[in-house]
Amino acid sequence: MSFVPARTGRQKQRYEDNLRLVSGCIPYRWRKENADEMEKTVELIEVLMVSSPKRDDLVFPKGGWEDDETVTEAACREALEEAGVKGVLREIPLGIWEFRSKSSQDLCSSIEGGCRGYMFALEVTEELEAWPEQKNCARQWLNIKEAFRLTRYDWMCNALEEFMRVMTDDGKLEKQDENVDPVDVSECQSLSPNCYKRSSNMQHHGVPSKSNLLQRAQEIAIHFGY
Repeated sequence: MSFVPARTGRQKQRYEDNLRLVSGCIPYRWRKENADEMEKTVELIEVLMVSSPKRDDLVFPKGGWEDDETVTEAACREALEEAGVKGVLREIPLGIWEFRSKSSQDLCSSIEGGCRGYMFALEVTEELEAWPEQKNCARQWLNIKEAFRLTRYDWMCNALEEFMRVMTDDGKLEKQDENVDPVDVSECQSLSPNCYKRSSNMQHHGVPSKSNLLQRAQEIAIHFGY
């Protein structure tokens, strides 16, 4: 399979207030699983993360926002380049976080290495067998608990918490175990919530089908012809 190589270099990189602008997303999918002996099934949510060489922790796809693309296009491009997925992007960002890049955290300057990151939710509709950064980025589907445990950065834990809040507010998500304690993102490597499933309210109140939900306002489909 042929594809456009991943972008490299920072010639087109956007900056604002001396901060490098970054765009990324939390790719997610619904996985069906038997809930009981009566063969009743539920749909559990999973998020996609990628690894980097010589590290055990994981990150969500992200990278520099360049001056020839919108912030949403950059998020979709990074998902394709790093994780090999396409999908439906929720146009409203989960939030904006300021952080230091990993390579510059030991620098004394408070400006050098600073980033401002925009994160979005991406419902995955297609997984490619080959993608531009496949040799350096292995992808892995995880439940919410595993994602909190393996996430490399505190700010990504906060983005994941916001992702859960948005999904819950949209009526798409509910806790499978109501006895689980609330998320504590101050300790990113600690165990956090258990599995989350698709809200049963979506089926009980005449909510449109999944295909129609993908066309909701505040969501756009961005597909690249790689």
